[in-house]
Amino acid sequence: MSDEEHHFESKADAGASKTYPQQAGTIRKNGYIVIKGRPCKVVEVSTSKTGKHGHAKCHFVGIDIFSGKKLEDIVPSSHNCDVPHVNRTDYQLIDISEDGFVSLLTESGGTKDDLRLPTDDALLTLIKNGFDEGKDLVVSVMSAMGEEQINAVKDIGKN
Repeated sequence: MSDEEHHFESKADAGASKTYPQQAGTIRKNGYIVIKGRPCKVVEVSTSKTGKHGHAKCHFVGIDIFSGKKLEDIVPSSHNCDVPHVNRTDYQLIDISEDGFVSLLTESGGTKDDLRLPTDDALLTLIKNGFDEGKDLVVSVMSAMGEEQINAVKDIGKN
């Protein structure tokens, strides 16, 4: 055995899976599901009856939580589907750079500088106008399956 110390960079999430299995028949509206490799919010679920030789099937309609695209999938209700781990974190907005990246204050007091401004025009103008007016803004960042995106903003300024 060697006496050398090993140093590991702690950027990984300990090999934790980006998704977990859940039986298709137990996934409900407003839950999350992976359709065609994309994390989606379920907007519609319908279950068909079993056929002569088959399983009941679940028809899922989901909206991609990052792009807003509508995706559909049909899965036997007894089979497992992938469900993404979805996290929402709030950060205070510090700065907006000219190249479209935002600088955010984390809870530990550090900064997070790897997020772009959202592509949604309404949200983009809310953030830019609020920042230009000098308001204290908090942005909600949704993360799933290794992707992150700003999906909401609120003004925490004291009136």
